[in-house]
Amino acid sequence: MSELKGQCMCGAVTVTATPAKPTLGACHCDMCRRWTSSMLVSFPSEPGYAALGPVKTYTSSDWAERAFCGECGSALWYRITLPGEMHGQTQMAAGLFENAGGNDLKLELFIDKKPDGYAFEGERRQMTEAEVMAMYAPSEEGDTQ
Repeated sequence: MSELKGQCMCGAVTVTATPAKPTLGACHCDMCRRWTSSMLVSFPSEPGYAALGPVKTYTSSDWAERAFCGECGSALWYRITLPGEMHGQTQMAAGLFENAGGNDLKLELFIDKKPDGYAFEGERRQMTEAEVMAMYAPSEEGDTQ
């Protein structure tokens, strides 16, 4: 896939990223809804993305951090910090990139947390809070998945 170039609302942060898949996902969890005042629509990024400018990060859970512009507050990415197979996986905020919208919405997370006031058309995988949380739960051997 081709590298995308984007920026935050004020232009202080510029971002380049290559989508790992031609798909978009939407997260309706409480934190994403508070962070964006809606849902976070994102795409999985290949390693090696870059951001220049006043990037701030916030550790929002035991397994992830969120990045935002230190000037205007625009959401930049959500990154898994949990050790293991998923470590470093990054979801880039699709709204930063003019041409990220060409990808199809393939996944909705925390579908049971989605407000009733909107819905997307079409078919996609939908995961509940319990299904998402199970991805991060320790296995029987004590390791995280």
